[in-house]
Amino acid sequence: MKYPLWPLVLIVVGLAFLAINLGVVSSVELRRVLGTWWPLILIGIGIAGLLRRSR
Repeated sequence: MKYPLWPLVLIVVGLAFLAINLGVVSSVELRRVLGTWWPLILIGIGIAGLLRRSR
């Protein structure tokens, strides 16, 4: 079974923008969280790519 990485990434990005537009979260808060956790996000994407390739 293929892991749908890019569709999931697009869904998460879309949900983040929707939350900003609806006022659920401010763009400053989201920027602060992404500024802190962006390396972990890249590592997760890389691991998912490696796992998909090794199958």
